[in-house]
Amino acid sequence: MTRAPRRTAPGPHAQLGRRERQIVDAVYRLGRASVAEVRAELDDPPSYSAVRGMLNLLEEKGHLRHVTDGLRFVYLPVVAAAHARRSAMAHVVRTFFAGSTADAASTLFELPDRKWSREELTELSRLVNHALKEGR
Repeated sequence: MTRAPRRTAPGPHAQLGRRERQIVDAVYRLGRASVAEVRAELDDPPSYSAVRGMLNLLEEKGHLRHVTDGLRFVYLPVVAAAHARRSAMAHVVRTFFAGSTADAASTLFELPDRKWSREELTELSRLVNHALKEGR
């Protein structure tokens, strides 16, 4: 019997609503953020108490954690940014490029208004050569 290829389930962030995703994205961009700082990052932000409630809910769901800084809570991502980037990129490659990393990478070069620096191109070349040596 032939089985369908096994698909990796999307990461936990795939289950977030639009506003929840915006809040988690803001915390990742800032690295750590108070309610007011998150609210300042949002387009058409809801009230302070609504953002605070969503941050608490995201903490209960396991996406964020908090530390106290004086009288305020400061929220941080639970998953390290590097891991979250890899997970998000793997999801994009699977979803939009049928698993083709070459198609995904070439799309980056086709983005309008994107000028690559010599340093970036040198680093990409180094990474490609390293992958070739490792047989990846």
